[in-house]
Amino acid sequence: MRPLLSKLNNFWSDRRGNFAILFGIAIVPIFAAMGLAIDYSLANGARTAVQAALDNTALSLSKQMPLDQATLDSKGWTIFSSNLGPTPLVFTQSDLVITTPTTSSLQLQLSSNYELKVAGVLSKFFGTAPTMPVGAISMVSWGNSRLRVALVLDNTGSMDQAGKMDALKTATKGLLTTLKNAVINQGDIYVSIIPFSKDVNVGPSNLNATWVDWTDWDTKNGTCSLSGYTDKSSCEAPHTVGVCSKPQWTSKNSCENHNGTWTTTTVNGTWTKANHNTWNGCVTDRSKSTSDSSAPGTAAGYDQKVDVPSGSVPGFPAEQFNGCTIEMMGLNYNWNTMNTLVDSMVSVGNTNQPIGLVWGWQSLVGGGPLTAPALDANYVYNQVIILMSDGLNTQDRWYGDATSIDRRMYYNNGGTVSGTCQNIKATGVQIYTVQVNTGGDPTSALLQNCATDPSMFFELKTAGALVSTFNQIGTNLANLHIAK
Repeated sequence: MRPLLSKLNNFWSDRRGNFAILFGIAIVPIFAAMGLAIDYSLANGARTAVQAALDNTALSLSKQMPLDQATLDSKGWTIFSSNLGPTPLVFTQSDLVITTPTTSSLQLQLSSNYELKVAGVLSKFFGTAPTMPVGAISMVSWGNSRLRVALVLDNTGSMDQAGKMDALKTATKGLLTTLKNAVINQGDIYVSIIPFSKDVNVGPSNLNATWVDWTDWDTKNGTCSLSGYTDKSSCEAPHTVGVCSKPQWTSKNSCENHNGTWTTTTVNGTWTKANHNTWNGCVTDRSKSTSDSSAPGTAAGYDQKVDVPSGSVPGFPAEQFNGCTIEMMGLNYNWNTMNTLVDSMVSVGNTNQPIGLVWGWQSLVGGGPLTAPALDANYVYNQVIILMSDGLNTQDRWYGDATSIDRRMYYNNGGTVSGTCQNIKATGVQIYTVQVNTGGDPTSALLQNCATDPSMFFELKTAGALVSTFNQIGTNLANLHIAK
């Protein structure tokens, strides 16, 4: 008996196998903790996919409203299932709960449980496979947000190269389709289209409008009673004219060789201005500020603002420009007419981005030939200008160099920014700018600076990239309108 008790005492006091025993006990929670971390990552990835599918479902349903609850449930489940793709989660239609908190909003909520895979060892302790709750919620509202977009499109001669004009037409019509598809109620989205070169075309039918300034046009378009003079100033200036006593001879030599007497006299020509009905509809930049002549862009001229013409505010100067683009179109939602206008765009003239930009802004506020529907206080409005150009500025009303023209649009003097871009952004209008740079020009610092933020400037190296870029912008705008 005593030897047995001695052996038992030795067993209880022997610690040489403790580590193996402790490790065996500890390996279960260690492995479970590692498994939980992996499972958490997998569950979070599944939740992200669910959230994306739920957001897409909410947007899709919002475009089809109003729908009754049964249709909402049925369509919602079909759309959600097709958007979700493979997932470790298991759902049934009853897990997707769709409600309408207000008449102009939808809420989609979905919850499920992720069954732990790697950490499933814990089931040995719990007696059943443990789970991790996974859920997502999406809310979409409509009817309280409206969108107005001005498309300012380069129609200059260089757009005829490298397939740029064809790409612009395809891209613009695609963008219009995206915006049209985002409309729930007519008037939710308005679009204006402003083709530009050196000038813009406000339409020759406006020849009798009081906002057209004919001052320059009348001095450059007409006929002179004296031959060889093509403008009012040179025509009406004093001219020395010789007359032969024998009227059949019109030069001094021929007159005197035929025994005629040659006499000279000073006369002024008579200028007869052309009929305004010959005007092609083009207008050029408005008047500059007084300081612009010495430092272009340092102070705002009326061509950098959208003041409505009045007694003290100059009108829009008519010009018989032979590089006149097609006529612009103000804010509207006639999608077929807009597509027809886009198809009729042609490449002509030199580049004057400032006049295109300021008329895009003018289309959002109204003035001249353009009417902007009144803003309804019951809605939130997002106003956007998309300025697309393929080159650097080459000509405006006063200048033929890019530096002077650029300053009218963006000018930074010691950190003080001025010009049309700054004036527009100060009103809350957002600006996208797109440079189609297929000719190896420098990146346009002007367009970069004019964009509301760096993410809203795009430099494209191929004409075809216009299609995907306009699609991206159009999708962003559609989501801005639909989603809260």
